[in-house]
Amino acid sequence: MRRSITAALTAVAATAAFTLSAGPALAYPPDPPSASTSATYLASLTVKTEGSTSGYSRDLFPHWITQSGSCDTREEVLKRDGTGVAVDSSCQPTTGRWYSVYDATYVEDSSGVDIDHIVPLAEAWKSGANAWTTARRQQFANDLSIAQLIAVSASSNRSKGDSDPASWQPTNASVHCIYAREWIWVKHTYGLSLQSAEKTALQQMLATC
Repeated sequence: MRRSITAALTAVAATAAFTLSAGPALAYPPDPPSASTSATYLASLTVKTEGSTSGYSRDLFPHWITQSGSCDTREEVLKRDGTGVAVDSSCQPTTGRWYSVYDATYVEDSSGVDIDHIVPLAEAWKSGANAWTTARRQQFANDLSIAQLIAVSASSNRSKGDSDPASWQPTNASVHCIYAREWIWVKHTYGLSLQSAEKTALQQMLATC
């Protein structure tokens, strides 16, 4: 009898573990600083009128670069942010599933996934990156060490475009807190400026934390 009970409990535990792991893999980039630290960072950022896109080109931010073996930055993010991801010899995903936190939807094919720059390249350009070296812009466009890159649905990424939080926020309101913290972390790390309306929007999003 004891053996039967033990076996039954083991089966229940296994089922519970599967149920938990089968939920949305909220795979985010590295965890950003806390809300309080983010508020401190936000207060330290320079507020100024946004620059123009004159002279801007995505080609001035070289990406995607090789990160490891045959894997480039995009492929590394796809592996990190997906569940059940398998890749071929060229590091192209052959299977996998991605949960897009921006719009709370699943994407079953990597071709429907975009790698979003939390702070868009054009936004960075208008906030100070226009004065950077190409090497610095390349680092920014491929940075896996902070919360700058995330796999999301192509539709949500294209809805966002080059917008800052004053004009676009994820439709999934439950991630507004962490999205604001990520945005602030990137701007703080790279010494980028922000405009007044952008700062106000970020303060409002931090208030949801």
